[in-house]
Amino acid sequence: MRARAVLAMVSLGVTTSRVCGMVPRMPAMRHAAGVRGLQVTATAEASSDAASGVIAPAQERRQRILSGVQPTGRLTLGNYLGAIRQWVDLQHDFDAYFCVVDLHAITAPHDAKKLREETLQAAGVYLAAGIDPEKSKIFVQSHVRAHSELTWLLNTQTPINWLERMIQYKEKAAKQGESVGVGLFDYPVLMAADILLYQAAKVPVGEDQRQHLELTRDIARRFNDLYAKRKKRHEKPFVEPEAMIVKEGARVMSLTDGSSKMSKSAENDNSRINLLDPPDVVMRKIKKCKTDAFQGLEWDNPERPEATNLLTIYQAVTGKGREEILNEVQDMSWGSFKPLLGEAVVEHIEPIQMRYHEIMEDKSYINQVLREGAEEASAIADETLLKAQRAMGFLTLDELAE
Repeated sequence: MRARAVLAMVSLGVTTSRVCGMVPRMPAMRHAAGVRGLQVTATAEASSDAASGVIAPAQERRQRILSGVQPTGRLTLGNYLGAIRQWVDLQHDFDAYFCVVDLHAITAPHDAKKLREETLQAAGVYLAAGIDPEKSKIFVQSHVRAHSELTWLLNTQTPINWLERMIQYKEKAAKQGESVGVGLFDYPVLMAADILLYQAAKVPVGEDQRQHLELTRDIARRFNDLYAKRKKRHEKPFVEPEAMIVKEGARVMSLTDGSSKMSKSAENDNSRINLLDPPDVVMRKIKKCKTDAFQGLEWDNPERPEATNLLTIYQAVTGKGREEILNEVQDMSWGSFKPLLGEAVVEHIEPIQMRYHEIMEDKSYINQVLREGAEEASAIADETLLKAQRAMGFLTLDELAE
């Protein structure tokens, strides 16, 4: 099953950029291969003091983003170029929350012995790629219990025929056959909970997730109408999110089929470049990857999906423009271009790999990053969950203390 990512945005007022002073700084990775090095920027919070005449600055309006990738299997070059590399840039302009979506990972058969290790590995890759815990919150989805709790509440309000229309469920259920579980059928509701917990007003989605966003809107509207119809908009439990068009990352396809997306769960390991593959493995996979019998290299020929894919990868890892690349390689044979591509990929991902191994040697550091990220995320998610519980009429625990 392909990795599913959740990405949401919400506006909020902030006056400072938070610095996680308790988290020890790891040595910053130098800017290389298009990966931004770790940096720290913070603005001191000014207070209003009548005696001194100091006036607090106006609040800055920022948007919150939430995104995540499944930990099952090794993260691929496609995961990095298509999503994670964008997050590195987004964290400088948004209030960023990045999670490892382990609850989504178990909607398909998985190896229980590997899930814990792969969850830590995914978090390590986030950090190695340039996600800075002093700018972003990194956490594991299951560590924020509101995701599971809100999913159950939304399940009780979601008509089953809404889920039966989900195209991705039909496609994946056909592959799993009789072993398909309820979790796969229900994962769009979990995805809705992921988005709604963080009060997302705008959600950047690809075409393959647009149907799920529409379901999220339907669920939010139905819930608000049932339990908060007379409340003012800002008092309703959920915001109805809207689609946001964002610049898409590189769409990386399979090395064995240029018309299928590169997948970390594909049976054939040669179909993908894993982000942690050593240089010799990268070179071997690219040497063996599927090509065609046409002369020269070109983009966007529908009869040559593999050519478009390999050129797209080359563009993504070198940062060169199309015209520059065509001037360089259009007359090359595959035998000449493949080593060039392999070397470019290795050069791009080697700094990430070095940083990853450095991070994974310090388990106390990554553990603390995940704990603090979960605390930050829970503070927001629990508030939304409480609104939903109260709207439905639950006797909430906090009421007993009042």
